[in-house]
Amino acid sequence: MKEAIFTERAPRPIGPYSQAIKAGGFVFLSGIIPVRPSGEISTGEIGQQFRTIIENAKSILESAGSS
Repeated sequence: MKEAIFTERAPRPIGPYSQAIKAGGFVFLSGIIPVRPSGEISTGEIGQQFRTIIENAKSILESAGSS
């Protein structure tokens, strides 16, 4: 059984896909780019962009009951 995962704490998908899919005890994340939940693109140093991506992944995983 598959479950689509969505959280307001990460940016909305731009296309017809989910932020993640939970299936068989696994959570499969969609491609994550450095966009804040507000829709604002994270610019500047690569380190800041990476932190934005990791924060988004963390929010999606927590929403799926994982960490």
